[in-house]
Amino acid sequence: MNRNEILSSLTNNPGVSVLIVGAGINGIGTFRDLALNKVDVVLIDQADFCSGASAASSHMAHGGVRYLENGEFRLVREAVQERNRLIRNAPHIVKPLPTTIPIFKFFSGLLNAPLKFMRLLDKPSERGTFIIKVGLMLYDAYTGRQHVVPRHQFLNRGASLARWNELNPNIINTATYYDGAILNPERLGLEVILDAEADNPGARAINYMSLVSGNGDTLLLRDELTKTIYKIKPRLLINAAGPWIDFTNRSLGLSTRFIGGTKGSHLVLDHPELRAAIGDHEFFFENKDGRIVLIFPLYDRVLVGTSDIPIENPDEAICTEEEVDYFLEMIGRVFPNIRVGREHIVFRFSGVRPLASSKAKSAGQITRDHEIEAVSGEWTGLAFPVYSLVGGKWTSFRAFSEQVTDKTLGYLGLPRQKDTDSLPIGGGRAYPVKPEDLNRVVDGIAAWTGLSAERVTVLFERYGTRAEQVAGFIGRQEDIPLKSLPSYSRREIEFLAQYEKIIHLDDLLLRRSMLAMLGRLTHNAVEELADALGESLNWQVEQKESEVRRTFEILANRHALRL
Repeated sequence: MNRNEILSSLTNNPGVSVLIVGAGINGIGTFRDLALNKVDVVLIDQADFCSGASAASSHMAHGGVRYLENGEFRLVREAVQERNRLIRNAPHIVKPLPTTIPIFKFFSGLLNAPLKFMRLLDKPSERGTFIIKVGLMLYDAYTGRQHVVPRHQFLNRGASLARWNELNPNIINTATYYDGAILNPERLGLEVILDAEADNPGARAINYMSLVSGNGDTLLLRDELTKTIYKIKPRLLINAAGPWIDFTNRSLGLSTRFIGGTKGSHLVLDHPELRAAIGDHEFFFENKDGRIVLIFPLYDRVLVGTSDIPIENPDEAICTEEEVDYFLEMIGRVFPNIRVGREHIVFRFSGVRPLASSKAKSAGQITRDHEIEAVSGEWTGLAFPVYSLVGGKWTSFRAFSEQVTDKTLGYLGLPRQKDTDSLPIGGGRAYPVKPEDLNRVVDGIAAWTGLSAERVTVLFERYGTRAEQVAGFIGRQEDIPLKSLPSYSRREIEFLAQYEKIIHLDDLLLRRSMLAMLGRLTHNAVEELADALGESLNWQVEQKESEVRRTFEILANRHALRL
């Protein structure tokens, strides 16, 4: 269904089994699992899909090796297994990621680790070779027989400096283990939504639709484009609003304190020297203050992060100049001879982790686990329960969604019919593993669409096996590349406009593509993309100009990007 069809269906039949509020990855994953099990479900978000906390990730699918110190073994086991599933189920977006820890001491943290485990110590401390070795042995053990990624290895100082010649010579050694890189998280989330709707006509996802209030058996929703109010009568409400969960509950008259989130900020750098220095490895290490930080290879850019700062209002999360100073300084600890300055920053972003409210003395001690907080009863004034999804992260969204779906199916009195363990996502379906298989697929698509093999290869890198659908659409009419971004074309933009629920120009630049994050935009590029998108969405001149202004404001205010 397109947007108008979904709105018409809500008007004609306001009854629905499940309404999910919040289209971050937890809400999206639950939407897909419920749809797969033939539940009629509506997913809404006050903004675009994956535009809140889920748009501010570190782009990692990881088990959380550092969580072992907090004794969260179940969480680590689950996350490692889910990391492996993501690599298998979404191979077009999630890739194995060699992750290297530069180590400066042998026995540091030997006493601190057990004290942290027993909750007798809350200060960050630097971990030495011995503690890291024990942790990585446990980490590998959780992978079991899956063998999706290699086991860890240690290199001595000489071998490490020979492998990374810009590395700080003061290291003792390095440890390398494997996690996963989620190259384009927002696209992964969108493809999960599209899969759900394709599988179940009763599954409807609509962005720019907010929850206004609720009473009895009825909720009021507002279309943020037209300000039209819609009534909906769910049997169950799932609050997946992430760091906005308590705010959403307040709109229903519920006073909750489930969330105690922390802000995480990142920088994206255009720095060829630093990019060459890290190669295909992420560098994951402790800064001098004990904060875990990362230097991550994101295409031809370098992603740097992240902070962990308590925050009350998620709408106020921006990357501050103090955080920028911190990130630039910490790079020097690992690569002291590489100069990095503000002129290398092409994008910055910040978001709030929807962590459970906690009395922990440090942000690093707050659990990264997930839980379902259920509220129901006459005192709520609502005729249906509210399930609030607290915590969670990109890596383990499928497992969390499965738990929520099982609880929901139990409440609705329905059996589970299918599961998502080995279910491919979007362009990961029938993805060719071997290079020769990829070449055959690309040549085949090029032959029947009339596009060049080079063009199809670019589409395949962006969309996985969905490239066949995109290429088929492009090939049906004459197409021209964009002048400012020749790797994109007007027909490709038209496809995204028609089939990927784009409402605003920033949806395209920030979430349906990596153009903004990778620093590919210029003033002329934004104007040309607005023209191409506007033609596809039938924008009038005033609306197109308004979209351009809106986009420049978002880029400047949230991402310090002034074009």
